[in-house]
Order: sequence, then C-alpha cells, then structure tokens
Amino acid sequence: MKLTLEEIAKAVEGRLIGDNAVVTAVSTDTRTISNGALFIPLKGASFDGHKFIDVAVENGAVAVISQEEINTTVPVIMVEDTHKALGDLARYYRSIHKIPVVGITGSTGKTTTKDIVASVLAQKYNVLKTEGNFNNDVGVPLTLFRLEDDTECAVIEMGMNHFGEISYLTHIANPDMAVITNVGVSHIENLGSREGILKAKCEMFESMEDGYKVLNGDDDMLVTVKDKYKNICYFSMNDKNAEVYADNIQPKGIEGISCTIHTKDVSFDVDIPVPGLHMVSNAMAATAIALKIGLNADEIKKGIESFVPTKMRMDIVKTDRYTIVNDVYNANPNSTKAGIDVVAPVEGKSCCILGDMLELGDFGPKLHSEVGQYAIEKNIDILVCIGEISKSMYEGALSLRKENVYYFPTQEEFWEKMGNILEDGMTILIKASRGMHFEKTTERIKEIK
Repeated sequence: MKLTLEEIAKAVEGRLIGDNAVVTAVSTDTRTISNGALFIPLKGASFDGHKFIDVAVENGAVAVISQEEINTTVPVIMVEDTHKALGDLARYYRSIHKIPVVGITGSTGKTTTKDIVASVLAQKYNVLKTEGNFNNDVGVPLTLFRLEDDTECAVIEMGMNHFGEISYLTHIANPDMAVITNVGVSHIENLGSREGILKAKCEMFESMEDGYKVLNGDDDMLVTVKDKYKNICYFSMNDKNAEVYADNIQPKGIEGISCTIHTKDVSFDVDIPVPGLHMVSNAMAATAIALKIGLNADEIKKGIESFVPTKMRMDIVKTDRYTIVNDVYNANPNSTKAGIDVVAPVEGKSCCILGDMLELGDFGPKLHSEVGQYAIEKNIDILVCIGEISKSMYEGALSLRKENVYYFPTQEEFWEKMGNILEDGMTILIKASRGMHFEKTTERIKEIK
C-alpha cells in the first residue's frame, strides 16, 4: 500500500492538518500498528480509540484520522465519523485494484466456502482472502487494505445480523461475483423470519446487477429469487438441470467425501478432504466461481483436494483415546445437524457434545429441541447438552430416548463427569456458538490420557 494523505483526505471527505506524507498500512488497533501506518481510532458505546492515539504514534503511526480535535506530532485528517471514514477509504482503495472480487455470505458455511474458493483460485492466481472473523464492518475494510499490486483476485466473506449490513459491506467491497451458501435461521432473532434473512442476504446484489450470482439450488428460499435477478448460477445435488450439479456422492467417514461435479462444459471426480454432505455444496460453489474466472477442471480439482479448513471448523483431532471433530467456531441449527450427520455413521460409538446456539431469540427453545431430537433420530450413541438454552435440546432428545442423554448447565460441570461418560475409541463432535467458547472442552478432552 502506498497512499498519500492528500489522496486519503479526498477519499474520506476530510480536512488534512499538517504536511502531506505517504502511508503504507492502515490500522484501527495500536497492537497491530506498523511503521508508516495510518491509525483510524474507532469509537463505540464502551470504547474510544482516540484515547490511544499517542500510543499509536509511539508504535509507528505516521498519521491519524480523527473525529475529535487532538494534539499530536503527526498529520491529522479531520472527519465527522471515523467509522464512516474507514469504510470510505476501503472502498476507494478497492477501486484502485481492477481485479475480480468474490463476495461470500450465507447463514452457514461462509468461512468454509470462502476458504475452498480461495484454495481453488490460488491454483492459478495470487489470492487475497478474509482471515479469521474479519467479516464485519471493520474486518472487511481491514481485509481490503491488504490488497497489493500483485493481488490478482480477492475472496471476501461478509457476515451480518441486521438489515443493511450486507448492503454496507457490498458498497465497500464492490464484488463482481457473489455466493450465497444458504438461508437458514442464524440471526432470526434480529431478522424475524427466513424471508427476512433472505432479504438481508440478497442486499449483496444491490450494487452488482450484472454481476455473477452463485446460489444454492437446494435451498428452498434461494430458488425463489430465480426470476428476480440476472446472471444467476445455481448449484445442486438434486437438480440435474442446475448449472453445476453433483452426483456419485460417496461419504468416507471423517476422512472426507467424494463426488462427481458436472457443468455443461466439464465433469470431474473429486475427493474432498473434509467430511460432510455440505462440503459437496461448497465444492460446487467453488467450481462455479473458478470456471467463471478462467480455471480449468484440473486446477479446480487440485484446489478442492488441497483445501485446508480454518481452525476449529471440522478440524479432525486424533488422540490416543478419541477421534474429535472439533467444530467449535460457531453453531446454528443447520450447521449442528450437518455436524451430527458427519459422526452418525462412523464405525464404533458416536458422541455429540453440543452447546447453546445463540441469537435465535424466541425460536431458540424449539430449534434446540429439534436438534436434540435429530441427534437421537440419527442414532448418536451419547448426547451431551451443555448450557442454559440447551436444556431444551436435552428435553427434545429425552422425548425420544432416555438412555445416554446428559445435561449440564456449564462446561465445568461436564468436565467433572466426562471421565464416566466418554469411552475409548469414540468419535466425538464438539459444537456450540462462538460465545460458548467450547474450545475449552476440546482441550480438556485432548488432555485425557
């Protein structure tokens, strides 16, 4: 990155105080400041980055964007709102880079789809992708600031839990192509219904009327927009007439799943190294994007087969006593059922340790109960439900089976008893919403000798 302060001031509609200079990075966090960086202090209900401007300068910041009058030794660009300035600057910086940008959203599978799309595109291009949880109104701009002169395409994950958020992120990232993985019930507490969630996800199309839109044709909500937008490509495991279609699907336990992917121009067999039927959908989405950008079938196959998921997402951990499916990064009803589907057919005994799925509002108890029933219907040998809302999951499971169903209000209470519940050779799914921090339980189980 090389931007002048005059250039930045124009992009954010700000007023430069001090000499012009060149910045080589942008940061909102004094802990990540590098020499030559521009510091943008953000202000929220319980924090104010303006208090740390001196620290930012000490750590190497050569300029600051501020919405408050400040005394500092470096040039300042004055604006009305630093949060808006962050987005405006990211939009400008993205506009400088004339490269394909893929935006990815959906109720479940955003991160995994982002990773597999990036893995495939990396077979031919230098790819920038969203890292970690940088998928919101701060993370997306910070991701775009990582664009370099040699970046050839970008894969940007976009998260949301309210109306207007995808619209804002799309305005900043200006994607040429979009993927919507599915429309589930995540954030239904804020959006009211699946229809509301669909509307929020489709905000991505507002500024890309002619852009390429890759949608899950097996999702009952996404198929309803077929005639509403142009340039839609559907992928499906059920509709042979879809633009991308998969058959010959062969689960390989926790080692992965194989399938044959077809389009009107190519067909190829592929071994996906991560388990779950949902991975076939993710691979089809990657295929659709890759073909549009110019990859061939061999490159797509190699990219899918070399895919490595983000940490704590279907991460297979083998200990001396157990095989752990560590899927603790986040959870909602659809993704939890997908996780259950992975461990249900394994050889030996299966165990699901499941925690609260958050942001479901009044729908929470019913949806938790349904997940508990689903686990029993799939013949999970041992079900452990942990957390306040998961009491409903426990009760749902009990309505179908009394044996080997356990409930604990907290993880700590489960840890005290887990030695009497878990058995050698078990395959164990561990899954809950991010706010439950179930990686603690994963670490506890890994320590069992």
